[in-house]
Amino acid sequence: MRYFVAVAEERHFGRAATRLHMSQPPLSRAIKQLETEVGALLFARSPAGVTLTPAGAVLLDEARALLDRADRIRARVTAVAGAATITVGILGDSTDPGVTRLAAAYRRSHPGRDIRIRDTDLTDPTCGLRAGLVDVALTRAPFNETALTVRELRSDPVGVVLRADDPLARRSQLQLADLSDRRWFQFPHGTDPIWQSYWNGGEPREGPVVRAVQECLQAVLWNDIVGLAPLGHGLPAELAAVPLVDMPPSRVVAVWNEGDTNPLIRSFTDIATAAYRR
Repeated sequence: MRYFVAVAEERHFGRAATRLHMSQPPLSRAIKQLETEVGALLFARSPAGVTLTPAGAVLLDEARALLDRADRIRARVTAVAGAATITVGILGDSTDPGVTRLAAAYRRSHPGRDIRIRDTDLTDPTCGLRAGLVDVALTRAPFNETALTVRELRSDPVGVVLRADDPLARRSQLQLADLSDRRWFQFPHGTDPIWQSYWNGGEPREGPVVRAVQECLQAVLWNDIVGLAPLGHGLPAELAAVPLVDMPPSRVVAVWNEGDTNPLIRSFTDIATAAYRR
């Protein structure tokens, strides 16, 4: 199911294999086996990638719910067993160099101690923290911070993501008003309204619903819409990012439940603070 969700979100076997840290052939075999077991074609394949069939779309919702349930069970069992480890939620794009430095620094500080990573989509900026799926989250503010402790690690300027052939992509900078006639991507109903408002430039917008970073990029590529993203992250050659001069910066934060006294969380956040400031 995790393989299926990765392919569904990436819309490409190669990118999904990279995300799963595996080669593509066994991933393709696993998906074919799943299709055989459920008795339905889950993806329509093409040279450009894959799209979900109607059966695949149904399975995606069920698979996400199933995996969330499995994560909650594991977290509860681990808590009872008293295992000396923590689960870290990482939002969306985990290629941030700060994450790489943090991982190396944590290994040096806690040799031989495992840490679980839960890569999450964009619909929950707290990465499952409120649901008890993770102990600490590496994410981006703003969001509802009620009953949470938040530590800022870094602040990134934000730009608008456009197709490279868009006339606005030739500009050196833009303002939100320059995008007033454009369609934007949306997050699903029920997403934190503070989070949704920030990534919509503070105003209600219309556009397709997305859940993952790759879905955002594909929505810009395939449709006449725009999206916002932190500057400094690599984009495909077909896309461009232009700085937004009147957009508040995106804050990278570590967040955990208020009152949680797990010493591993304090150690993790201290190491994260140093790693992200380099």
